[in-house]
Amino acid sequence: MYDQAKQAELIRFATVTEGATVIDVYPGNGDWTRIFSDVVGPEGRVYSFVPAEVAHFKNDPVGLMRTLAQESGRENVDAVSAAVVAIAKVAPAADVVWMHLFYHDLHTPLVQAKGATADAFNRAVFASLKPGGRYIIVDHVAARGSGTTDTPSLHRIDPASVVEEVQAAGFVLDAQSDLLADREDPHEIKVFDPAIKGETDRFAYRFSKP
Repeated sequence: MYDQAKQAELIRFATVTEGATVIDVYPGNGDWTRIFSDVVGPEGRVYSFVPAEVAHFKNDPVGLMRTLAQESGRENVDAVSAAVVAIAKVAPAADVVWMHLFYHDLHTPLVQAKGATADAFNRAVFASLKPGGRYIIVDHVAARGSGTTDTPSLHRIDPASVVEEVQAAGFVLDAQSDLLADREDPHEIKVFDPAIKGETDRFAYRFSKP
């Protein structure tokens, strides 16, 4: 997880504010769900969305989020799960959809096994947002010009491919941040390699729904 200064800057970048409705896509151990729960407060709502494509993992992602939602002070959290492209069916219209280190998985066999595609997911996110809503994507940088070629093996994605795909769904690129950039990352090794794990070069994009 990032230090508090980076967390605060990412929250600002994502425009998550008190009273907002946020969908946290594939929340992992729930760190960002908890952070957003604190930020949006009792008048806001956080939907911790576990795609069905990863719900079978041994750590029981859905169960983890249901347990999190029962924590004291988390009355504004709902744990939800459905096929990744059915996101709009399990949560009301949101102000922000947050996707941290998972977008690249849309281009892997794990997520695509039942027919899901990045294009379909982006259209589903578009449908799940209010007009003016924001779609935030943070992910590991792949070599420039590589597109999605190395995504299944390295768990990285060319940022230019992300912009092209998301804009094709009707979004406008609103802002980008180099807060998580690391120019020492060679972009040629898997993100789980001990030499780079936790220190990868990462991009952050904020798209908006017109």
